[in-house]
Amino acid sequence: MARTVRPDEHALRRDEILDAAQRLVRTKGYQAMTIQDVLDELRSSKGALYHYFGSKPALLEALVGRMHDRLAADLAPVLADTAASAPERLRRFLDTLAGRRNDEQAFFVGVMRVWYSDGNALLRQKVRADALRRFGPMLAEVIEQGVREGTMATTHPAHMGEVALGLSLSHADTLARSLLDGPAGTGPAADERELARMAATTAAYSEAVERVLGMAPGSVRLTDTETLRAWLAAVAAQREEAHHA
Repeated sequence: MARTVRPDEHALRRDEILDAAQRLVRTKGYQAMTIQDVLDELRSSKGALYHYFGSKPALLEALVGRMHDRLAADLAPVLADTAASAPERLRRFLDTLAGRRNDEQAFFVGVMRVWYSDGNALLRQKVRADALRRFGPMLAEVIEQGVREGTMATTHPAHMGEVALGLSLSHADTLARSLLDGPAGTGPAADERELARMAATTAAYSEAVERVLGMAPGSVRLTDTETLRAWLAAVAAQREEAHHA
């Protein structure tokens, strides 16, 4: 008789497989990772793995889905708070997107170079497309509220969620690549120049979001200078640690 698997056991085992795949993505990159790598990590059989995921692309779909399920849970209170103004909800929405990265800064600094390597190009593309598909319509609801309130002005509010979210994601990617490149030079002066450059990038993207949503100048701030300074310091510390390793 075939063994009956309880739903909670199935979910637990599924998460174990995804955890193993996520560790390999961090260390090797998605492109270089093989199904055999996952099996070795789990010390499992191919048949057991294929019971949950029929292919490497299916594993990718599940990884991205789980990542965004967790983000959706973080965003739920923002979306539920319809008593707040649209600009306030927009601020909290964007802060939540950035907050997950800021809260896990050490982790993101550690995996940033692998994440932006060619080996993870497909995964990055998948994550971005899925984020726009899932969260763009959520942000559009906030924008439609803003149009009704008169705090935002756009003739296409239903589509502007994806546009504004795309700008926010591009801002994060641009800053990450700047952090990976590092300052032009060494010493405090070089760090301050890099900080100023990143702050200007943030100001430009913030202004772009304001303009596409028809908001008053100064309504949007995608991140603040002290947060940028903390990221610069964290990446510099990681680079120094790697140099002495």
